[in-house]
Amino acid sequence: MRVALRRLPQGEGLPIPQYASEHAAGADLCAAVREQLTLLPGARALVPTGFSLALPPGYEAQVRPRSGLAIRCGVTCLNSPGTIDADYRGEVQIVLANFGNEPFVVRRGDRIAQIVVAPVARAAFDLVEELPATKRGDGGFGSTGLSS
Repeated sequence: MRVALRRLPQGEGLPIPQYASEHAAGADLCAAVREQLTLLPGARALVPTGFSLALPPGYEAQVRPRSGLAIRCGVTCLNSPGTIDADYRGEVQIVLANFGNEPFVVRRGDRIAQIVVAPVARAAFDLVEELPATKRGDGGFGSTGLSS
């Protein structure tokens, strides 16, 4: 599949999204900050990537955290996965949050998130009086227990 990508002025000189290994599901996204950005513990920021894209109809792009940043630094993406719709043409930006104990510095070109392109099924929603019964029923969070 081909995805059209437009480099924006703030993305000049930065790499386009790239897969770090042969079978990686996500392509790394780099920060297109002009000056370094320091995220204090508990802070969040909208970080530009310097590009916009055009996904084919029937696809979305999911913005996800990088696991290394999450475990080592406590840095993650809020609203994860963030969805980029096929009809969105604005800049791809990352809602980055620092849940760690130390300030986290974002420098130009740092790999801060990843993007996964995936097919989307569109549903037709039918209003009904009752739903089919299941064993779980309306059991919510934690209703299936912890152990098998």
